[in-house]
Amino acid sequence: MEKREDWKSILPYLPVVMRPPSLFWPSQVVEALRELGCGRVDSGRLLFIFITELRNSLSLSPEPLAPSTAHGYALFFDELISREECRKWFDEVLPALGDLLLRLPSLLEAHYEDADMVIDGVGATVRTGLRMLDSQEAGAVFLTQELIAALLACSFLCLFPVHDRYEKQLQPVNFDELFASLYDDYSQKQENKIWCIIHYFERISSDMPKGVVSFERKVFPWEDDSFHISYPNANFWSTSVMPLCRFEVHSSGLIEDHSSEAVEVDFANEYLGGGALRRGCVQEEIRFMISPELIAGMLFLPSMADNEAIDIVGVARFSSYKGYASSFRFSGDYMDDKDVDALGRRKTRIVAIDALCGPGMRQYREKYLLREINKAFCGFLQQSKYQQYKKIPQENFDAVTSTSMETSEGENSYQDIRNSHNDSVMMEKSNDIGVATGNWGCGAFGGDPEVKTIIQWLAASQAQRPFIAYYTFGLGELQKLDKVACWILSQRWTVGDLWNMLVEYSTSRSKGETNVGFLKWLLPSVYAHGSGMD
Repeated sequence: MEKREDWKSILPYLPVVMRPPSLFWPSQVVEALRELGCGRVDSGRLLFIFITELRNSLSLSPEPLAPSTAHGYALFFDELISREECRKWFDEVLPALGDLLLRLPSLLEAHYEDADMVIDGVGATVRTGLRMLDSQEAGAVFLTQELIAALLACSFLCLFPVHDRYEKQLQPVNFDELFASLYDDYSQKQENKIWCIIHYFERISSDMPKGVVSFERKVFPWEDDSFHISYPNANFWSTSVMPLCRFEVHSSGLIEDHSSEAVEVDFANEYLGGGALRRGCVQEEIRFMISPELIAGMLFLPSMADNEAIDIVGVARFSSYKGYASSFRFSGDYMDDKDVDALGRRKTRIVAIDALCGPGMRQYREKYLLREINKAFCGFLQQSKYQQYKKIPQENFDAVTSTSMETSEGENSYQDIRNSHNDSVMMEKSNDIGVATGNWGCGAFGGDPEVKTIIQWLAASQAQRPFIAYYTFGLGELQKLDKVACWILSQRWTVGDLWNMLVEYSTSRSKGETNVGFLKWLLPSVYAHGSGMD
């Protein structure tokens, strides 16, 4: 195992110790974790002392936690939860997490024993082991939900080294800032974010999920070559003859509750997870709270460049919620009943794409339109459609560095599939998986919602997704979106046609020749005297 390059890349960022040929916890850590079941820790104050002792045993003390971390743990566990909830946490949940952490070295060793997937008939070995997936490195990591739970327990106890995460453009993954922020600037949204995390640990401590989650970095190379889809230029879009896909407008409802299978868009920060483990509480952060397994990706996925997106398949949702931002509230348990695919992953597909932040008027320049549409296209593209863009001989398919992890239905276990050497499991066979999205890059990021709507529609269409389900969240600018979309579809425009109209509008907007939104500019009759279409 010590010879594996993937393992070498992640070892400095894990709390466990390597002594060839095996992994282990220092004896002081083992002793402390075993004592969790003896009632030694029964308050938030003592919990932080325990965390400090664990960190000292791992020589992490020179890497200080957020200043108010101790007060945050004490505030939550000693004041904000009831006595009954406190008793359950310290008598049942925390000891279970201790037992889980004792098994982390063996879980990691088992993970690497069979961490690669072989595609039969092609001769390609796809690496799926836990490793740093650096920028411009297309590839995927497959983790069991049990291993993810152990990693998140490390986050809760602040056991991950932090020495050069910033230099590697990695998010903090310990929970110290999450709890410190609760004390420094108390808000109900921050308390309720923590309730989601606590509920997740309660669930997995009594019923450990047995599925698999995949994390994939997708990349459009900057330079063209014979094997990969390179970063598309303006001519690619202006000459596209791809038909526009079906457009569904939802004036109410939530992306994560979409009724049919769809890729859910995470309105991401370039750093995966955004402010999930700090004070953030908008679309991305909320998604990470109700499905905490997403947090695991923050451990090994550095920030995204303009030509990258991140696909995450298989996470479970554990919490219900209501509200948004300051009104966000945990509202109880959520039982996720989504089907499981052939690789043992729940059929929840999330794509993280980061929009321009604070683009102002530059968002109407073609350079930035191109950046946004290529970002969305990278996220929405199914690599199983790959050869429709680049005709590649089957024997050369192993040169494709990024293979899609969306698959057809099946009842085989993850291990069965990995041993079956069946190349079909790497390909998405369902033709009904569309895109569920909304006002990506708008709100705090300051994007034009009408322009962003069209960009996402174009990207989904070019990616040959069968539909885009657009949740407007009641945004006033999009009240006429359904009518305008219907009119556009009635014209049988191609992706190129609509792109060219968007560029024409944006040029006029940049020059100050118009200040109306794209929808009204394109079809003013819809807006005339509040009437419908002529």
